[in-house]
Order: sequence, then C-alpha cells, then structure tokens
Amino acid sequence: MRSVDEQLAMVIDATPTPEPIRVGITDALGLMCAEEVAATTALPGFTQAAVDGYAVRAVDVGGTRGISPIDDRDSDEDPRAEHERSLPVLGEVAAGSQKPLRLQPRQAVRVATGAPLPTLADAVLPLEWSDRGRKRVSAYRPVRSGDFVRKPGDDISPGDLAVRAGTVLGPAQIGLLAATGKEKVLVYPRPRVTVMSYGLELVDIERTPGLGQVYDVNSYALAAAAKDAGADVTRVGIVNAEPRKLKEQIAYHASRSEILVITGAVGGSSAKPIQEALGELGEIDTTRVAMHPGSAQGFGLIGPERVPTFLLPPNPVSALVIFETLIRPSIRTALSKRVPTRRVVKARSLGPIESIAGRVGYLRARLMRDAHTRDYLVESIGGVGGAPAHLLAGLAEANAMIRIPEDVTDIRPGDEVDVIFLQQRA
Repeated sequence: MRSVDEQLAMVIDATPTPEPIRVGITDALGLMCAEEVAATTALPGFTQAAVDGYAVRAVDVGGTRGISPIDDRDSDEDPRAEHERSLPVLGEVAAGSQKPLRLQPRQAVRVATGAPLPTLADAVLPLEWSDRGRKRVSAYRPVRSGDFVRKPGDDISPGDLAVRAGTVLGPAQIGLLAATGKEKVLVYPRPRVTVMSYGLELVDIERTPGLGQVYDVNSYALAAAAKDAGADVTRVGIVNAEPRKLKEQIAYHASRSEILVITGAVGGSSAKPIQEALGELGEIDTTRVAMHPGSAQGFGLIGPERVPTFLLPPNPVSALVIFETLIRPSIRTALSKRVPTRRVVKARSLGPIESIAGRVGYLRARLMRDAHTRDYLVESIGGVGGAPAHLLAGLAEANAMIRIPEDVTDIRPGDEVDVIFLQQRA
C-alpha cells in the first residue's frame, strides 16, 4: 500500500506546466504572470491635482496663518485687508481637461482631483482648507510647494518594473497593467481538465433513474471542484461503454487535456473495459493508497503527450476526498502556484473521532471559531470511512476536512487536530 505522500509526490512530478500564452488583461485575473512587465510611460503622465481644491502658488498662501478669512482677522484690522489676502479664482479645470491654463502670481484656479495643474501652480489648496469661494478664495491653512500634487512618475517611471514574472495577477496588478497601457500579458494558462464518468448504472440528470440506476453525480461535482481549483474544465459526462468507442473517447479528450479524470472505474469486473482501454493508451497504476476514504484509486500517464490520468471510485465522497488530496494540488501545480495545497490550521475537536489504523483519515468537518478565545473548533460530519456517503447531506455541510495521521485511531473531545480549509462559509 502506497502512502499519501508517495502518491502525491508521484502526481506532482508528472504534472505538466502549460506553455505560457498571451491573453487580454481582462482574462488574466488569477493567472501567474510569465514575463517581466516594464512601464513604457510615466504614471501619472502629467502633473495633476491629488484632491479637489484650488491650484495655487504656495508662496501666495504661505506663512503660519495663510490668507485667513475675515472672521479670523484682528478686531482692529481694516476690513479691506481681507480682500487683499484672498485670491481671485480665474476659472475651473476638470479631470481630463486638455486646455492648458497659466497661473499668474496671486491667482487661483479651481481644480478637480486628477485635473492637470496650470503652469506655475506648485500646490493645491484643498476645498476643506478654504472658504470654497467661486470668484475669490480665502485659505484657512497654508500649503507648501508640492502639497496635494501628483508629479509625473510618482507611481511609476518609464523603465520601472510594473509586474514581476511569477506574480499572481490580482485586481491591483490588472489595474497597473492597464495604467501602463498593456493590453495583453504573457501568463501561464489554466490547465485543461476533462472529467468523465463510467458506469452502466449511471444516467444523466435530465433522465429519471430506473431500477438499479443512479444519477451521474461525480462528473458534476468533480467538474465544479476542478473549476474552483482554477482549471479550464470540460465535463464529458457518461462515456460510452462499447470498447472501441470508449478508447476513442478517452484518446480524443486526452489529446485536448493537461489532466484527465475518470470516475467510477477503479476495481471489479465492471471496470475491466475501461482499464483495458487505458492500458492500450498508456500506463495506469491501480493501487491502494493509505488513506480513507478513497483508498482504491488509479493514476498513470496516457497518450503521446503522457497526460496525467486519475481513476476514481464511484462513491462521491471518496472521489471528492481524492480530488482534494491529489488532483487539486496537481491543478494548482500546473498553474505554477508556489503552495499547491490548502491551508491547514490547528483546531480542538468538539467530539470523539475514530480513524482506521495505518491510513491517513480525511473526514468531512465543520470548522468554527470560539467567540471569546478565537481558537479554532471543529466537529466531524461522518464517521469512519467518511460515512455517510450521500453527497448533499454530508458534503454540503462541510467547510473543512480533519486530517488524522495514520498512527492515530482515536481522537478525544478537546484534542488538537489538523484541519484543512475547504471553503469559507457565510
């Protein structure tokens, strides 16, 4: 029996990294950048106002008090002094304006955030620091040269590195690419994952199952899981059981995939046709892995491109546990993620848990936090072997998996366990 770590190492070693492709930045979110992107222009490209206010020369509103409004003047001061200390407002410049203005000494121009600064202006007096005058403006506070002004290249200068190779492109990186005029970027694409189901007992969800038949749950669940992991997914659904057509379907989809997932075809006489077809296309190792649920599984490489191919059991819980343990890390590795596995935290068990000796247990669970201590708490959903096995009743309630080492068979309430995050719940 192979250990989980050995199986995972074999899977990761066989995982291909798709060749980089160039895509529009609107399609690059979440992908890893495959090139060094240098800025070709300055950002911002011109001197602009950083706030709504008045473009001024700092010297004209300098001093410790600035040009105070009439209410702040000394009681014995001539009222005409207020007019002398205020500045005439020449006009207004909106963001996007292409009409240059020239400021004269002791003048002001009202400007919007992002508007080009008039010539000779070296500061912006914020609206909040003024009386908001339309024809003349009085300042409550002085400003210094450069205050509330964005100068060319403040964010980035020509030749500066805007986005590094190996960076996962998030909203900020996409915005920076747009700001530097980059329409397309070289990225590692999402791996193409094909999911198919095999089994004479399966029917698709648009049909009503007859006696001895069940819905094809796995292809839908696994396709959703692969998409959630970041893959470009093709869900084939139920494949034809006739040997020649079966082989043709597998070969066709393998040639168009980086990862192939076939569920319902691990052991027993019913799985013999698909295993024979795979044997003609490549090498598949059907073995036992020291884990529960999902011990019975297969993995190998098929076709001229030696496509990593997974064989999963028909039980939905087992199939999804294997996906989380082995296939998701493969997808994340193909995406060039530095850490392909889920986050693991320590949590205190709220109840007793049993596990199988000699196998790593992966039990569906509900993870929560103590309102007072902020410690993680976890309760198991299902018992030994992942029971109950029905999909919605157990899996829909789980937001985590408890991972129990192979040498541990009993967990007591209060014991600390490793818990793998599956999803955040509202």
